[in-house]
Amino acid sequence: MTSAPPTVAVTAPRRLVEGRERVTLNTAYVRALERAGVVPLAVPTMLAPDHAAAALNGMRGLVLTGGEDVAPDRYGALPHPRLGVVDPSRDAAEVALIDAARQRGLPILAICRGIQILNVALGGTLYQDLSSERPGPVPHSDETSHHGVRVAAGSLLERTLGTRAATVNSRHHQAIRDLAPALKAVAWAEDGVIEAAEPNGADDPWIVAVQWHPEDLTERALFEGFARAVA
Repeated sequence: MTSAPPTVAVTAPRRLVEGRERVTLNTAYVRALERAGVVPLAVPTMLAPDHAAAALNGMRGLVLTGGEDVAPDRYGALPHPRLGVVDPSRDAAEVALIDAARQRGLPILAICRGIQILNVALGGTLYQDLSSERPGPVPHSDETSHHGVRVAAGSLLERTLGTRAATVNSRHHQAIRDLAPALKAVAWAEDGVIEAAEPNGADDPWIVAVQWHPEDLTERALFEGFARAVA
């Protein structure tokens, strides 16, 4: 008998669609995860934080998806003039999901906003707007652009991607400023902006956080690595 594929929780934000608030999930995540051999189940990010642990019951892993800016009061900063839309209830739900997943030792794949909320949840801070707070030659917020990243030798990310150099898409205006103590940077853009992070400790569960959008690159290696971790 063939065993059932593992199920993973995928954060699904709320959006206003045709005048009604709905829970939505970019289908690119679903396709990428299913192609890798796991079944993605949407978890609403308007979920009450004290229900986060229950949302992970029966789940083998957690995927943190892209979306809004993280509210700066989460890391003790005042709002920047170029701060985008925030959703404090999403921040609270995802921080609770991260805490519950780590307590259970569940693998986590964090994508774009995902790396940002993971860093904040673990005690780090963010640039609220790269172009004004850390200007450089890489147009990180240009949705049509791609740029190179350098991957740390010996990192989990290198073992997952199978390379120390990659070209990634870039559509973010926030990024890690101060790295959380529990994390280490494992990839950098050409201008030095942190593009990926993973846990410091050798005994930590499988966690890979990237600033780019692998689901839109049809980049299979990260999803296949996550699928192996949750198998």
